[in-house]
Amino acid sequence: MATSTEAVQTGTPAQPHLKRVLSLWDLIYYGVILTSPIAAVPLFGEGQVLSHGHTVATLLLAMVAMSVTAVSFGRMASIYPSSGSVYTYISRELNPHLGFVIGWAMFLEYLFQPIQNALYAVLTIQRMTPRIPFAILAALAVGLITFMTVQGIKFTARTNEVLLGFMMLVTTVFLVEAFRYIVLHHRYAGLMSMQPIYNPSTFNLRALAAGTSLAALVFIGFDGVSILAEEVKNPKRNVLLASVLVVVFTGLFSGLQVYMAQRVWPDYTTLQNPETAFMDVAQMASGPYLFAAYGAMLLVSSIACGLAGHVGASRLLYSMGRDNVLPRKIFGYLSPKKSNPIYNVWIIGLLAYIGVITIPWEHAAEIVTFGALLAFMGVNLSALKHFWFSREALGHRNFFVDCFVPGFGIAFCFVLLISLQSWTKYAGLTWLVVGILYSAYKTRGFTMRPKLIDFSES
Repeated sequence: MATSTEAVQTGTPAQPHLKRVLSLWDLIYYGVILTSPIAAVPLFGEGQVLSHGHTVATLLLAMVAMSVTAVSFGRMASIYPSSGSVYTYISRELNPHLGFVIGWAMFLEYLFQPIQNALYAVLTIQRMTPRIPFAILAALAVGLITFMTVQGIKFTARTNEVLLGFMMLVTTVFLVEAFRYIVLHHRYAGLMSMQPIYNPSTFNLRALAAGTSLAALVFIGFDGVSILAEEVKNPKRNVLLASVLVVVFTGLFSGLQVYMAQRVWPDYTTLQNPETAFMDVAQMASGPYLFAAYGAMLLVSSIACGLAGHVGASRLLYSMGRDNVLPRKIFGYLSPKKSNPIYNVWIIGLLAYIGVITIPWEHAAEIVTFGALLAFMGVNLSALKHFWFSREALGHRNFFVDCFVPGFGIAFCFVLLISLQSWTKYAGLTWLVVGILYSAYKTRGFTMRPKLIDFSES
């Protein structure tokens, strides 16, 4: 009130500012939308193949790693409440050159999100219309997403709520029908099997690690909770708590869906189409109507996520072009009519089409995971440095919270990173080398401070 009174007396308007109006449950709801309650559905088949039938176990292990990382995210958001980006944490806490390299890796993640989602949309359409050539479906899906992005169309919060409601409805029907199917074929004892978590006949530690690396993709998006740190009541408590609860809810709810799916279809070696295997499980549990419902849900979700990813990637290219991280004439161009970076939109569309017709979906998904895991290692490292090794931490350090938790997060994420398939690791490392060389060129051999990538624009 004092600020407003002073503004009236001096005749100057009060400066607008963000208000702390969001509760803990507002944050949790927002985080659940970001991670998606059906995030495990597209990964089910590939996860089953990679883990040799232990997808539930991989989700629970990934949940542990992401929960630890969520603690680090929440604590760092209390230090830098206006940001919420691991890129900023690393640049400020560790080194701006290292921050640039991590930002470059996150850039790869942004670029592959439209590819991954457009590819899954094509795979879903192909399951329902198998006679149309794949290349034509790819052109239609990518073209539609690109055209919508050029027009500046964005999905509103209401659209997300409707989509979330549809997902929850179809998922609830599946869980009920799966329950009925399992009891009918295996009686109630079939609901209490340990086989989805540990099957001694197929258990393999290397396969479990590979599956866990892919399962980490389910949790990507939880870190978006920290973006709202300036608008949250009691941010030091609620951002951290919401981040962890979103990860735990996502892990347990996804684990329940996958557990029921594994009990309906226990033999992973008989999956004919791993990329869209959950549609087959739904059909076995309840017939063609649920098959079609899952197909529609996955298609709409993929297009919506693909549009969001396309917008994010094109805006990130624009922010890099505007700040001359990339050539400004092309990447920093805005259309005078639509105020949209249309060159970047078409560039992303072209790259997405090439990616869809040349890269298997599981590789595209793992590339996204590669960038995310590297970023998660970075936020844990930043938390370890700030809360354990910094001068400010002297005298009030706690070994478990300040050292063990972020250290465990670094180690766990590193294990998941090196457990990715060889193709993914080589592609990711090649991209990092290109980023290091580019950074050396732009900073004259690391003698100048690198240009910062503004991730807030995406």
